[in-house]
Amino acid sequence: MWRYAVMLCAMVWLSGCQSTHQELLAKGYPPAFADGFDDGCSSGRQAAGVITGEFRKNVPRYLKDRQYAEGWEDGFRQCKAMRENEELRDYQENRRDDRERAWQQEKDRDAAKAYRSQ
Repeated sequence: MWRYAVMLCAMVWLSGCQSTHQELLAKGYPPAFADGFDDGCSSGRQAAGVITGEFRKNVPRYLKDRQYAEGWEDGFRQCKAMRENEELRDYQENRRDDRERAWQQEKDRDAAKAYRSQ
């Protein structure tokens, strides 16, 4: 199952201009799985805090169609995790930038003190 999730994640990343739905169909996934993946991905992004995302789940289909349900679950998990990882990466980059600014300010203050004491 893990390898399957990694493959889907890679496909989403590599798909470029082609929609994820079209990419999944081109790779041989059933239409029901691709539909579920799209709905689950939108829902996962919304759950991770993306303002433009919307929760989508065709509940009757989810309960009756195993392929749709599997696609929805995979899409939800992967897109939620990708968005959360993006947020974490942004946070870490901002923290690094803050530390670099603080270091540069300290270095500049120390240089100014050294010039004044001469």
